[in-house]
Parts: sequence; structure tokens; C-alpha cells
Amino acid sequence: MKKLLPALDLDALRSFVTGIECGSFALAATRLSRSTSAVSAQLKKLEMQCNATLVMKKGRHLELTPQGEMLMGYARRMLELNDETQRALKEELLKGEISIGMQEDFGESLMPGILGQFRRHHPELKIIARVDRQRALQTALDDKTVDMALMWQPDAQIREGRRLGERQLEWIYHPDLDLPALLAKGEPLPLVMFENPCLMRSRATTSLDHAGIPWRVMFVSHSLSGIWAAVKAGFGLTVRTRLGMPGDLRIAGNLLPTLGNLGITLEQTKTDGENLTARAMLGQLMEEALSGLK
Repeated sequence: MKKLLPALDLDALRSFVTGIECGSFALAATRLSRSTSAVSAQLKKLEMQCNATLVMKKGRHLELTPQGEMLMGYARRMLELNDETQRALKEELLKGEISIGMQEDFGESLMPGILGQFRRHHPELKIIARVDRQRALQTALDDKTVDMALMWQPDAQIREGRRLGERQLEWIYHPDLDLPALLAKGEPLPLVMFENPCLMRSRATTSLDHAGIPWRVMFVSHSLSGIWAAVKAGFGLTVRTRLGMPGDLRIAGNLLPTLGNLGITLEQTKTDGENLTARAMLGQLMEEALSGLK
């Protein structure tokens, strides 16, 4: 008779996955409502079960070993199947339809993973996703053509949703652009921006005006991918958060005026109860994902 392999501990797998997603087992402990020592003990238990080192610490960052990287894919699938099974047994699989809008910063970096995970957990729920600019999404909320929308928000005025956090705005440029030389010469700073109205464009130009720094919009794009491509090509600087920023671009730091933060809000249409559970679960996934980002 073939010897049975030992079963991996699902709680330990969840601590492992959450720790890597958060970038810190201390943050994972907070999210899982456990002590840091308990999460560390679960990781050690998992490494003993796998007979391998799964995680290494490089400075302040966590790094997966080759065995840890291999385990990660299996661990996510096992946890998803476990969670789907639990919901099915409790008859909590969601049905119906939900529509969600999002601005490009979230649509390109954050939401594909969240929506993919949510769809796998609830295959009978139809999800309609729309990526658009803020004004169009506000109109869609007013018209009730989307149920909820993840957007940038400049202040605390939220209509029918909640604030999920905030992100620091940054001046972003390609290293080939000699920013100190431009500032020393007093030449207008070349900007790469969305067309007006745009919260980040307004924040950028206002801060430069207050600092007495001349500027000129050199490239206007209708898409975020166009913004990144133009900045990489050296057309000029842009203002975004670090969310989804390409790795070969740089932050200007103290060379230019500080821009402050932009809030992130999840706005929702008023409802009489339809899909409230789906909305709440999606909102929780977004909040958790944002809290785990650097």
C-alpha cells in the first residue's frame, strides 16, 4: 500500500500567502487577527512539513526561495478551493450580476487580480468591469450604469461609499531626463499629462505656479499606458502615485514641490438590497489589497 503524504496545514498556508502579499508577517498577523509570534510559528511549521526553507529576509524585504515560489502557486489554489468549498456548503455562492468601474491606475495594477480571485470564488456571479476617467465614472454612478466605482478623491467628501486609504503623489520621470539641469536653466518643465479635467494635472500645475517654476504640457494622452510610454521616451515628467509605476522610472524627490496625497474612495449607488453581499465582499478585498501595498 502506497504511503500517504502528510497534509499541509491550511492555516499555515494562509499565513504564508498573506505574509508575502503584505510584504511583512507583522502586517499579516494584523490582517489575520493573530499575534506575530503565532504567524511565525505557522511559517516554521509549514517549512518543517515541506522540509524546505520557504522565505528569506533581504534587508527589510521578504524574498521567496525557489521552493517558496513553487509553493505559492499551489497554496493560493488550495486556499481558493477551500474557501469556495466552505461557501458552497453554507450556500453563500453569489449569483446575479454586479458592475464595477475603476480609474486606470487601479484597472491596470490592482483590480485584475482582485476580480479574478472573486470570479473564481463565485463563478455564478456575472462581473462587468469598466475602466474610465473620474468624470465618466461619476456620471455612470449617477445613471446607475455601474454599481460601484474605485476612484481617486481629492478630499473627504464621499457620496455613497467609503474612503479606503490614500496615496502620496509623486513627480515621476525617466533617468535620461536631466531634471537638475532643466531647473538650473529655468527652462519650462516639460509635462506629460491627461487632458483636463484631471486631479493630478491640476495638482501639478498649481504646485509649480506657487513655487514660481515655469512649465509646459508637452504631451497629452487619453490613456495611462500612453502616459507611461511618453515619460519613458523622455517627453517629460508626469504626476502619479507609485501604484503601477514602471520599474525603470524614477521619483524626483525633493527637486520639486511636494504634491500631497490623494484619497482613494469606493463610491456606490444607492440600493434596496440587491447584491449588497457581493459589494461588501469586493470592497473588503480592495481595502485589504490597498493596505498591503507599499
